Amino acid sequence: MSKNQKNFQQGEVVAVDLGGTHARFAIAQISDGHVTKIEEPEIFKCADYDSLASAWKDFSKRLGRPVPRRVAISIACPVTGDILKMTNNPWTIYQSRLAKNLDIDDFIIINDFAAVANAVAHLGDEHFNHLSGPNEPLPSKGNISIVGPGTGLGVALLMRMDRAHYKVVQTEGGHIGYAPEDEIEDKILRIVRKGLCRVSTERIVSGPGLVNIYTALAEIKGVKVEPKIEDRVLWTNAIEGKDELAVEAMERFCLSLGAISGDVALAHGAKALVIAGGVGRRIQNYLEKSGFADRFQAKGRFSDIMKSLPVKIITYPEPGLFGVAAAYAVKKEA
Repeated sequence: MSKNQKNFQQGEVVAVDLGGTHARFAIAQISDGHVTKIEEPEIFKCADYDSLASAWKDFSKRLGRPVPRRVAISIACPVTGDILKMTNNPWTIYQSRLAKNLDIDDFIIINDFAAVANAVAHLGDEHFNHLSGPNEPLPSKGNISIVGPGTGLGVALLMRMDRAHYKVVQTEGGHIGYAPEDEIEDKILRIVRKGLCRVSTERIVSGPGLVNIYTALAEIKGVKVEPKIEDRVLWTNAIEGKDELAVEAMERFCLSLGAISGDVALAHGAKALVIAGGVGRRIQNYLEKSGFADRFQAKGRFSDIMKSLPVKIITYPEPGLFGVAAAYAVKKEA
């Protein structure tokens, strides 16, 4: 091994997590294919910046010291080709120009939920809380599905050969069609579909999706509600029980999250499922009491198989940053 190869396997790397709402930056220490430390992140609102380069400039100022010249980026969009257009954010990333624009030597870019899947592969059992199914650790071998509601709905697949070897498959599973499972959801679908060519699952199972459920339920019940309520306000009202209709919408959200999570696990041939995303962590206590587990397991002839799958919630505060740093560490060790 050359000295240069060894240097790339250890030292500092800037971990960057680009979402629909926030851009997060943190310095990570890597060594021999692992993340040994990650510093507190700097968080920027994407709406305050016109590009990654402008947010990077402010991060550099806040850091107050030379910025490491290696970067690991996770991004909320498919990572294919040179031009990356974010799904819920107007930023566009040109991979061919990135090293010059940020003045860096080396970088990787992966899908944001591929980064979370890398975090699941590397984090210990203490970073996962049990939600439903058998109360046992995540399997050391086999497929693990990751589903996470946030600004959108992220989905990824972790394929474990063993604890030390794995492969991550990035997907855009949040954009599969929404499938209602009772008469109320049939009505919700018809209302949300107005003006749209189709309704993807993330129109329902995401942070903004709660607003769609809420306004649809209001129309179904003939109740007048604030026409342009912010999803953050609505989530607070639901969690704190300030608005009965918001609470009902949150229960519907949990039912739909359970249904799509079960569908994803079936499609992946999974032996376990992990819930990630900011919304998942925020409503963890409510999820445990909701109809999530019943919907996850209600798969007809496959219900017994679904009941055998452990479902966890990742509790690590910034899995995207940790995961993309881990992906960089693994790539540079190879």
